[in-house]
Amino acid sequence: MDPLSDILSLIKPDNYLSAGFDAGAPWAIQFPDQGKNIKTGAIVKGECWISVDGIAEPVLLQTGDCVLLPHGRAFLMGSSLDQPPIHAQGTFKPERYGHIRTINGGGDCVVASSRFGLAGPQADLLLNMLPPIVVIRDRHESTRGQSSQLRYCIECTMAEMRRNDPGSKLILQHLAHMMLIEALRLYMNDDAKGVGWFFALADPKISIAISAIHANPAHGWTVEELAQTAAMSRSAFAAKFRDKVGESPMAYLTRWRMLLAGEKLRTSREPISQISLSLGYESESAFSTAFKRVMGCSPRGYGKVETAPELKE
Repeated sequence: MDPLSDILSLIKPDNYLSAGFDAGAPWAIQFPDQGKNIKTGAIVKGECWISVDGIAEPVLLQTGDCVLLPHGRAFLMGSSLDQPPIHAQGTFKPERYGHIRTINGGGDCVVASSRFGLAGPQADLLLNMLPPIVVIRDRHESTRGQSSQLRYCIECTMAEMRRNDPGSKLILQHLAHMMLIEALRLYMNDDAKGVGWFFALADPKISIAISAIHANPAHGWTVEELAQTAAMSRSAFAAKFRDKVGESPMAYLTRWRMLLAGEKLRTSREPISQISLSLGYESESAFSTAFKRVMGCSPRGYGKVETAPELKE
């Protein structure tokens, strides 16, 4: 798999909820703190404002725009931010999965949204790189194909919620995951100044090196060998990798190995000696030292406490 798929496969989204609403002006809805859940939303028709807790400036969303709230903060959506809001908890019933609620007769603004959690400490690897609100506008010709894919996911989500046929819950879960990936793709290509492995995937040369690491994490990679893979000189590659990713190639390699090790420790019964060998460590002690440095505890202690690595933003 590619690096983004690798990370998302470790994260394992869960606790899905999809819903929508068709509002008639004037309207406003206050949404509570989402906990550790991600919220995605798409403006299917019309426009509305969104104001996120801790963010000074509200954002106007128009037809075709999508919004991603990676940190689960409380937020307000409405035709006007001065309108007294109704509360989402009393508006959207948990037992009505995939329900489209009509507010004030509808007709002015249609929104499709999904909420889901990301299980596992590896989720921080992705979420820490994203701001509290990500807005994806369907305005760039260079990303028109990806925008069309996102639009397709939104249209399928709305159609599925309107039908609410047997099997709809599972289909909506997959569509929510697809919307997340498509939104991340667009954001990755839209923010050239972002720092971290996620944004580095948009760089053709650095992404080749990251893909090579993910394809064979047990290999004894050197900076020179990775530079050759990226068709760059050693010095230029090392400087560009650090500039784009925020850490050295060897630090990234170690971090990725430890995230894989953490997943194996949580989900398998492989002995530590076997896990260390599978990730390129001939010495279990060397592996344990690296694991504790990156993950914050020993391999044997991992899983007994909630531990998340300190990751680059």
